[in-house]
Amino acid sequence: MNRLKELRNDKKLTQQDIADYLKVGRDTISKWEIGTNSIPEKKIVKIADYFNVSIDYLLGRDSPDTA
Repeated sequence: MNRLKELRNDKKLTQQDIADYLKVGRDTISKWEIGTNSIPEKKIVKIADYFNVSIDYLLGRDSPDTA
């Protein structure tokens, strides 16, 4: 999921920072970012809330201007 990586990099956060917040392993974040694994729905909601963006934006369905 490229948007996750973009958002994380924009905030100068590490994969470990996000992993700690979501209570998952750093390797899980890596797999989500490269698209190897899908993000569970509950985690998508937490990520969207954390970055203050819409779920649609996080999933690549709209632009940041409408997030």
